[in-house]
Amino acid sequence: MQDPKHIRNIAIIAHVDHGKTTVVDGLLKQSNTFRSNQAEMGQDLIMDSGDQEHERGITITAKQTAVYYGDYKINIIDTPGHADFSGEVERTLNMADGVILVVDAQEGPMPQTKFVLSKALELGLKPIVLINKIDKPSRRIDEVEDEIADLFLELAVDDGQLHYPTYFSIGRDGKAWKEFPDNPDPDADLTPIFEAIINEIPAPTVDVDKPLQLLVTALQYDNFLGKYAIGRLSRGAIKKGQQVVLIKRDGTHLPGKIDKVFAYRGLNREEIDEAVAGDIVALTGISNVHIGETIADKDQPEALPVIEIEAPTLSMYLGPNTSPLKGKEAEFNTSRQIGDRLQKELETNVSLRVRDDGIGFVVSGRGELHLSVLIETLRREGYEFEVGRPQVVTIEQDGQTMEPVEELLIEVGPEYLGAVSQELGARRAVLIKQEQTSSGATRGTYILPTRVLIGLRNLLLTATKGTIIMHGLPHGYQPLGPKLQRVRNGALVATEAGSTTAYALDNAESRGTLFIGPGVTVYLGMIVGQYNRQGDLDVNVCRGKQLTNMRTSSSDGTVQLTPHTQLSLEQSIDFIEDDELLEVTPKSLRLRKRFLDPNKRKRAAKN
Repeated sequence: MQDPKHIRNIAIIAHVDHGKTTVVDGLLKQSNTFRSNQAEMGQDLIMDSGDQEHERGITITAKQTAVYYGDYKINIIDTPGHADFSGEVERTLNMADGVILVVDAQEGPMPQTKFVLSKALELGLKPIVLINKIDKPSRRIDEVEDEIADLFLELAVDDGQLHYPTYFSIGRDGKAWKEFPDNPDPDADLTPIFEAIINEIPAPTVDVDKPLQLLVTALQYDNFLGKYAIGRLSRGAIKKGQQVVLIKRDGTHLPGKIDKVFAYRGLNREEIDEAVAGDIVALTGISNVHIGETIADKDQPEALPVIEIEAPTLSMYLGPNTSPLKGKEAEFNTSRQIGDRLQKELETNVSLRVRDDGIGFVVSGRGELHLSVLIETLRREGYEFEVGRPQVVTIEQDGQTMEPVEELLIEVGPEYLGAVSQELGARRAVLIKQEQTSSGATRGTYILPTRVLIGLRNLLLTATKGTIIMHGLPHGYQPLGPKLQRVRNGALVATEAGSTTAYALDNAESRGTLFIGPGVTVYLGMIVGQYNRQGDLDVNVCRGKQLTNMRTSSSDGTVQLTPHTQLSLEQSIDFIEDDELLEVTPKSLRLRKRFLDPNKRKRAAKN
């Protein structure tokens, strides 16, 4: 058993792409947690284990790991950097006694830095600041230090939090220093960070002799032992085979028995006989446990405070596929199968909400990325369904309807500032701060309704030729404003089912941008492209060329088609309007009209 005085629990927090996971990788490698053949120094982002995490280059779920440094055990929690996954940060910070705040030496504190730091300081966690990527040519060390000081002044709950140690690092190379190095030592390593964790982060303040209490903050599954309940022991000790009580959110008590107790070492769980207060453990044997519930002593059961998670801001319809191609590309496609899978997701995805909508479901989350990651996860598991356009989740306050508001930080070259300002002005965005960065770009902070952000990213990326940097952050609520008219061009809608031909697509191509190529199966009411004017246009993309025995100079020429635009999942969600749906299968993404029959569409438009 580990002495609680020799345990340190820390969370790594930062804005997206500031190097959290890379720093954790360095700590894992340099603590000799792995054998030499398990992790070569060239292997990156060990902690990002999911397929989507590798592909998108982001952390989606918070993960626990542990390293040993001398006599000390350091439990490390790697957290996501996107605001969409901030529910992961909120639930896991309860396990930590301190945080390492990683800040990019060029970008400085960004919106998500502010969000996660405010959560950490509210919980009274001890901060260590790590200015990372100091090898960047455009680093701004002095300015970034001033910006961090201003951030702490704004967010600190008490005076003690204004005194924090600052370290400097090149996370990719696994090097850190206590003072900024003018000539970086090639033999440097992450020893200063290990020393800072042990000396600056307090040991967990727990009582080993009192009755058992553990707040469940994460769940995991495997096929052999079933559900793992993960959390930090707040007091007491826990042994395998121990009789316990599970205290549910509604206060009911359920008896249970601990089957096995696991502690973390590196990326693995090691089975142990007993764990004491202060350590982070994984328990098996309690199958009906959920996040936010307490596992307590059977003789003196006392509940811990339930984790409060901020409310979702966006919702969308998700239901069984109703297109003519249903059931051809997926294993699971019924409403019951989709509903069961969403209920399973609710156990681990704490910021998600699901409401039955009769045929389908209304799924609510923190943002477009949060919902699109869920959709991508379902389709990879063999599910087929359709989704509608995202809507904002409003709340009632003092008899008034309130809508969520976002703080949007935008960094763009001066040549595109006019185009960006025009687009944001049309969406009633209010500029609250603007400055010029050392690289010459303009950085602006806007406050705007969450609903106008739907589809905005793609528009701004197009307007700035892909050079814009933009990050959003929840900023409370305001009274619901007037409806804004979207100015998207119309859609090219198929009028006939069949297989597309190059001849027909050549004619349709002159009317707009195509989303499909030749030889693709389409159905009546399917969207095959974007019209270059307002309003929808019905096109026949399956028509073949009339064959005659007459020859002309132009008839034998091959059709030259412009390569079609392949929309990603996020682009497809951004594209659809209220009268359109996105059909999602493991193999395809198809845009379609809600009413496939053109006559029904006309009647619905009149109503």
